[in-house]
Amino acid sequence: MKLKQLEGLLGGLDQFPNPKVELEQYPTGPHIASRMLFTAENSFEDISNKVVADFGCGCGTLGVAAALLSAEHVLSIDIDPESLEIASLNAEELEVDMDFIQSNVMDLRWRGQIVHTVIMNPPFGTRKKGADLDFLNVALKVASQAVYSLHKSSTREHVKRTALRDFNACNAEVLCELRYDLPKLYKFHKKKEVDIAVDLWRFVPGKHQS
Repeated sequence: MKLKQLEGLLGGLDQFPNPKVELEQYPTGPHIASRMLFTAENSFEDISNKVVADFGCGCGTLGVAAALLSAEHVLSIDIDPESLEIASLNAEELEVDMDFIQSNVMDLRWRGQIVHTVIMNPPFGTRKKGADLDFLNVALKVASQAVYSLHKSSTREHVKRTALRDFNACNAEVLCELRYDLPKLYKFHKKKEVDIAVDLWRFVPGKHQS
């Protein structure tokens, strides 16, 4: 599938009608989502025929993209049942097969070879400091092959240091810097839209302890 085709399909997905500020629910736009998954597949072969988990899946954009790129199995995980309902309808609309799990990502105890690749657009940590790194810590324990994640570019050195030193990653690489268009979703947002520089990271987990 070509990048433009993937972006076009993702552009038709439904997003949060009533986003929850405490969960930092922001939609992952089709531009970023398509490039993230296209890169994961075409540069690293981390999607097709792989078991892929989407952490904090929201309305399912990243997981749907993985399914469209021929993932063997997609597990979409979110704490919010309303988001999972929208994600399920999005998958149905594009006729892709995915599993939806209502769970707090922090409670996942999967280890070993169940999941090859974790994809995620975690909370940036504006409401709960360090939330993105909490997600990354779990992702690096769950994935056997790679973790793809978005983090604010302003936190680049901190993210790299923490992943390599504290989370047992054996590699942490910024693949590209993207512009994340944040629409005005909440009352406390002053501007109609703001764009934030975000890094698309690929992390390689270290050997899992048995």
